[in-house]
Amino acid sequence: MSAPNMQERKACWGARDDFWSCLEAQGEDAARCQELRLAFEARCPQQWVKYFDKRRDFLKYKKKLEAEGFHPPETAGKT
Repeated sequence: MSAPNMQERKACWGARDDFWSCLEAQGEDAARCQELRLAFEARCPQQWVKYFDKRRDFLKYKKKLEAEGFHPPETAGKT
């Protein structure tokens, strides 16, 4: 598979952004955003979809840490 050209990259990123926006609007209910997910998968290389999924999970986790702070488990470091 060759690298996506500029138009294909823009289509991929647009589909990703549409899907992510839908998830935010629907309270993370992926079933309501299924059509956008399929469009996202169709417009992006499979490796990019995996990367963007992991990236979104990381960004959500980071946002949660920034909002709530880090609280290590009480058993951390105890043996």
